[in-house]
Amino acid sequence: MLLWIDKDMDWLAPGSSKRGRAEKFSDAAIQFCLMVKNLFGLALRQATGMVASLLKLSGLNWPMPDYSTLCRRQQRLQVCISYRPNPNGLHLLVDSTGVKMLGEGEWKTKKHGAEYRRQWRKVHLGIDADTLEIRAIEVTSNRVGDAQVLPDLLNQIPRDERIDLVSGDGAYDTKNGHAAIAERDAEAIIPVRKNGKLWKENTPGASVRNETLRATERLGRTIWKKWSGYHRRSLVETKMRCFKLLGERVNARIFNSQVAELQIRAALLNRFTLLGTPITVATP
Repeated sequence: MLLWIDKDMDWLAPGSSKRGRAEKFSDAAIQFCLMVKNLFGLALRQATGMVASLLKLSGLNWPMPDYSTLCRRQQRLQVCISYRPNPNGLHLLVDSTGVKMLGEGEWKTKKHGAEYRRQWRKVHLGIDADTLEIRAIEVTSNRVGDAQVLPDLLNQIPRDERIDLVSGDGAYDTKNGHAAIAERDAEAIIPVRKNGKLWKENTPGASVRNETLRATERLGRTIWKKWSGYHRRSLVETKMRCFKLLGERVNARIFNSQVAELQIRAALLNRFTLLGTPITVATP
């Protein structure tokens, strides 16, 4: 295992002029400890021991936060997710997946019945189709629809970065979803829902959606998907699989801590993607 630790990292928090006891450790230090915890699937006590060992091996005489500090700071941690801006125009691929939170295991539920129903957290991701980096992430309950979260995902993209295309499945085929995409001057690659009808073109994004419906009715859904490049949306499903390889469930019990835990997984995946991705070539 090869590990890079930046010796210039601000491990201790800067001084504060506010009243009360100042925080000892910076957000970068807390995020580093939590990233080690999530990467190796450790408990908080185990993570503190491993990080302390890594700092000792690196020759860094830095103090180590205890597990209660990590637990408390995770609730209000502003996770930093690094990414590479796309200067050529962003093609954003959006989708969602469920992550287990509470409840009995599937085998016990089938065999003996559930004492309480399984609960989920819904993770909404937006990735760059070119770099495969996660550019937007939202965490909600399982009752929130995909299209409701789309404006929040788009707002995470800086206004000075151009969005050319937004690809999603039929769950995003709503007036609010198309309006959010049109507001960023982007084109939607979203299949029309079954038995969908033409919309009145007095709402933003309705004209693009109606053109998709006409093309689908004339060419067929299969040809439209190939012609529009809709199949690139499968890349976000692959990223979902990578996301779940870091854990099928979320360990934190408080919602804000769960959000931070899932955002840290996104930061880990972006770090791996930055280090290098395989180049695939189609065989003739």
